[in-house]
Amino acid sequence: MAKTIYVLNGPNLNLLGTREPDIYGRQTLADVEKLCRDTAARFRLSAECRQTNREGELVDLIHEAGSKQAAGIIINAGAYSHTSIAIHDALVGVRIPTVEVHVSNVYARESFRHQSFIAKAAFATLCGFGIEGYGLAINGLAARIGAVAKA
Repeated sequence: MAKTIYVLNGPNLNLLGTREPDIYGRQTLADVEKLCRDTAARFRLSAECRQTNREGELVDLIHEAGSKQAAGIIINAGAYSHTSIAIHDALVGVRIPTVEVHVSNVYARESFRHQSFIAKAAFATLCGFGIEGYGLAINGLAARIGAVAKA
């Protein structure tokens, strides 16, 4: 059976494709999930994709990833990246290799987006690549955990 990575998306990411397309693009959350599943499969990994608008539910999903011994976590916590010590603590607590992803370049935006509590719990952060950042994150995670791409 393939090892599982959790792809966790936070608030408002269900609106991808319609929310501020000049910033976030026109691709949808379904496009993100397909990209993640396809990229993970190249490394014999499976992607468990979840989205929630609730902070506590993101914490619960991180705990679930820990209890199910997930191989890694890709997380776009949305605005919670800049505010949530609880999500930071959950990631530190489960000790699973984590990559933070943002669709937009948060450093080219409002100053309140320049701080991330999630980044402090992740081994890498990607931002500004659009949804392609998720694929890059999975590639980096695969390298970190020693997953080899199919020939």
